[in-house]
Amino acid sequence: MKIQAAVTHSQGEEFKFEDVELIEPKVNEVLIKIVASGVCHTDAVARDMAIAPYPIVLGHEGSGIVEKVGEGVKRIEPGDHVVLSFASCGHCENCLTGHPTVCTEFNELNFGGKMEDDTHRLHQHNQELSTFFGQSSFATYAVANERNVVKVDKDVDLALLGPLGCGIQTGSGTVLNKLKPEFGTSIVVYGTGAVGLSAIMAAKITDCKNIIAVDIHDNRLELAKELGATHTINSKNEDVVEKIKDITDGGSHYGLDTTGVPVVVRQALRALRPLGQLAIVGVTPEMSINVHEEIMAEGKTMVGVIEGDAVPQLFIPQLVEYYKKGKFPFDKLVTFYDFTEINQAFEDSKNGLAIKPIVKISE
Repeated sequence: MKIQAAVTHSQGEEFKFEDVELIEPKVNEVLIKIVASGVCHTDAVARDMAIAPYPIVLGHEGSGIVEKVGEGVKRIEPGDHVVLSFASCGHCENCLTGHPTVCTEFNELNFGGKMEDDTHRLHQHNQELSTFFGQSSFATYAVANERNVVKVDKDVDLALLGPLGCGIQTGSGTVLNKLKPEFGTSIVVYGTGAVGLSAIMAAKITDCKNIIAVDIHDNRLELAKELGATHTINSKNEDVVEKIKDITDGGSHYGLDTTGVPVVVRQALRALRPLGQLAIVGVTPEMSINVHEEIMAEGKTMVGVIEGDAVPQLFIPQLVEYYKKGKFPFDKLVTFYDFTEINQAFEDSKNGLAIKPIVKISE
């Protein structure tokens, strides 16, 4: 079938709206009419840094309505409202033990450009186009494996829900699924973009005593306070480690870094109390750590977390329920754009004018 898609032909190139051929869903696959798709930093990295093969249709926070299902699909039916999340194999040890975010085939399935059967679903002028995260949601339609697809309530605005598939899932899931802070403890979130603010909302759900937001932008720190932060620190103006130890009477129990900035990661480690835990979700370059002084000698833990260690089919509906009850107001992070404004959405995200852009693709 012929669809419209935002195509990236080469590294760093702006999105171009073009006609593309989409092959019908095969075994265990679903055809979705895309309603909207979140704009995520990972899309920008793929566009600019060649982490997936070009030409490609990006987009990995899609939401839409199922139009057709292939042979073998059991959980999803035409007419279902769905959110699309990451791809996983479903049969490796990590998938089978409830950790599909560290699927042994994660990189191949999400960044390799092909579907699970090693073929392409997108074509243009007899040329194959790469698929991203097993979905490529910057298009009017997408085909995805049933494992990518999460059924959601029809009484919630479907255009709002796409970011639950990646960025918002990452922040909230790292708190709720991995760190699991105990009642009355302290957590510090470094960076208050969409991922960090999602973590703050999740920390409020767990009833942490101190929820501390660290950033360099006062407007984002104000929003962090509105969403649940008990304290805020502008790291341009204050000594972060000293301030945290003062607030928490010796250091935080938990930390979550979304920035990927080595100096911030070092601050986050030093601001932990003995036995404290630090989760890293930002893409962090090579850096030096004094393992004895900064980790081992005080029994601290530093762990990497992908996609909030979530099982999307279980976790995303839970987030929707929290949203409906007013306990997870992630809509306050969102700015909507028309699909034709996708390049502007990326620019506004880069410049900090929009925390979580969502492009509306169809009604």
